[in-house]
Amino acid sequence: MTKNSTPAAFKADTVLTHTGRKPREFHGFVNPPVVHASTVLFPNTATMETGGQPYVYGRRGTPTTEALETALTEIEGAAGTKLATSGLNAIALACLSCLKSGDHVLIADTSYGPTRHFADTVLPKYNIAVEYYDPALAGDVKTLFKANTAAVFTEAPGSLTFEMQDIPAIAQAARSIGATVLMDNTWASPLYCKPLDLGVDLSIQAGTKYIVGHSDVMLGTISASEKAWPALDALHGAMGIHIAPDDVYLALRGLRTLSVRLERHMKNTLEVIDWLKTREEVAAIHYPALETDPGHELWKRDFSGASGLFAFDFKAGTSTTQSNAFFDSLTLFGLGYSWGGFESLAIPVKLKGNRSATTYDVDLKSARLHIGLEDPQDLIKDLAQALDAAFSS
Repeated sequence: MTKNSTPAAFKADTVLTHTGRKPREFHGFVNPPVVHASTVLFPNTATMETGGQPYVYGRRGTPTTEALETALTEIEGAAGTKLATSGLNAIALACLSCLKSGDHVLIADTSYGPTRHFADTVLPKYNIAVEYYDPALAGDVKTLFKANTAAVFTEAPGSLTFEMQDIPAIAQAARSIGATVLMDNTWASPLYCKPLDLGVDLSIQAGTKYIVGHSDVMLGTISASEKAWPALDALHGAMGIHIAPDDVYLALRGLRTLSVRLERHMKNTLEVIDWLKTREEVAAIHYPALETDPGHELWKRDFSGASGLFAFDFKAGTSTTQSNAFFDSLTLFGLGYSWGGFESLAIPVKLKGNRSATTYDVDLKSARLHIGLEDPQDLIKDLAQALDAAFSS
């Protein structure tokens, strides 16, 4: 931010535009420099021994990484932010920063699939007990607390099925036993949801998605509360995590347009959804911003906007052949993982093996769509021809 100004004094769009930039420190250039560095020189042995200068080694930070971390810290309202190599890496680091051998962690049953894989395959090796909970429990998650419960991992809305959670209620319950609360907030980004304001200790973003916004960089971020920051800072340094400066630069560049992109993503998504409601092949749409969505009131209370990611269920009796024909007939929607970029994407929803504390219809066929920045009428035409192709026979 500019001299003598604070983030609290400005609206979100202004903060996004100015945070993490110090033109006067870099000869007036608008953007911070892209610093490629390993070795940093010291003027004398006394400075080297005390670490008495802002930067001591490339792995421990540069003006480039500091700019993004500072920007995200201000946007999230955090004590500090650390960068990771991907969203999953951020999840792993956040978990390991607050868990130790002998601990018990509760994880929302609707969390991102790779989160579950990490929890099931890595945490038990360190004698950390993993248990999944139904996100509808809200504050009643406390009924699952054990003497060794150290953390509760949340994600809202849920991955693939988009269930909302009462994050403040969960956080209040966790505080009663001193447990750390984590939240994967990638869907809303720190622009549309402020997890730390809801009682969360570690706010996690797959920066690959909306922060970068152009499908060309892998990045994760973790923003911590005062309580969680020391442990996160220590672990991050001990693990030797460092992000390439060009990737950080692209994330900073994407951050500046986050607001205008998300606004368009949401507008386009609502237009596409309004059309999907008219199709007999569509049985249900899962998007918390809809008044008919079961999680709408929680979304309305805790979020200020919605992104371009949602899912819909095909009508009962839809076969795998029909579902596959729909995806294979799409032309503007790419078939690919990730989301958050400028382009539209589609994948079939597969819940088998990714739910244990909630029930689901194993025969139900669903689609997850990411609505990009194309003209929504063109996207609607593409969806129409794909549905026609899949269900014409």
